[in-house]
Amino acid sequence: MREIIDGFLKFQSEAYPQRVELFSRLATAQNPKALFISCSDSRVVPELLTQSEPGDLFVIRNAGNIVPSHGAETGGVSATVEYGVSVLGVTDIVILGHSDCGAMTAISSAKRLDALPAVAGWLRHADAAKVVNAAGSHGTAAEKLGDLVRENVIAQLTNLTTHPSVALALAQRRLDLHGWVYDIKTGSIGALDGATRRFVSLSDRPDVRATATLPQLSNQHQPTRGRTHDSVADRSGAP
Repeated sequence: MREIIDGFLKFQSEAYPQRVELFSRLATAQNPKALFISCSDSRVVPELLTQSEPGDLFVIRNAGNIVPSHGAETGGVSATVEYGVSVLGVTDIVILGHSDCGAMTAISSAKRLDALPAVAGWLRHADAAKVVNAAGSHGTAAEKLGDLVRENVIAQLTNLTTHPSVALALAQRRLDLHGWVYDIKTGSIGALDGATRRFVSLSDRPDVRATATLPQLSNQHQPTRGRTHDSVADRSGAP
């Protein structure tokens, strides 16, 4: 704990003075660019990965970067998604999975969770990914886990679209969805390409999105913002 306190003292004496104007602006308002839904894993830090400053990201963290579908569980995740989209007006949502995920490892290895009933209940929101993963073929346990991590990102993106605030923002072409998988060892990110339904290198394809273009809305439903509306890619071509 002493290291954490020392870190705060260093922030107060060094980092804060360098950002006085920024914190002054943030004292009464926020305007985040994107909502990140990532795992609680201590090795995964969205702000570090994206080199973002305070106020840039609206972040949800939980075991397995999970988004319960609308109506399944009214809780902090649902409320934060709704607030981020409807009130803060984020224009992008990223589901961020990662390698060596403990939550996905528990599912992949069929680990008994009798002693962790809350964890077991929470991971049921990843059942779609679990079923798809179980139906596939995998060379090794590590490959099975990697496939499950990607399947789970896709499943959570699908769950996300069931939320009314997200569905409306997508219909009005004012929101884009992204599915990323961060590799802790290499520092690389694979991103879901909605057009090909495969994960590609984000470094090579920085403009890739998890959404695939849909037909244009009729003129009477066109919003004022000219954004291309997309639908979440299905998982059929995912690795």
